[in-house]
Amino acid sequence: MSWIRTVAEGDAEGTLAEAYGKVGAARGKVANILKIHSLTPRVMIAHLELYREIMFGPSELSRAERELVAIAVSSANSCHY
Repeated sequence: MSWIRTVAEGDAEGTLAEAYGKVGAARGKVANILKIHSLTPRVMIAHLELYREIMFGPSELSRAERELVAIAVSSANSCHY
């Protein structure tokens, strides 16, 4: 299994510390799926913006339908997210 080096929350500085702080405040913790971007905080921020646009931006799909798609994809990929 491959492992991606990440920066721990306690070791984060600058932009990464700010990003971790925002995510932690909103969600209670920083998920590993976001920590994989810790070496390039701008990518983490872009990942979050993409997620927000997909899940909350204008769409013909309702929020419930979007969540159902996410659940189906996660299940098909055996992903706990």
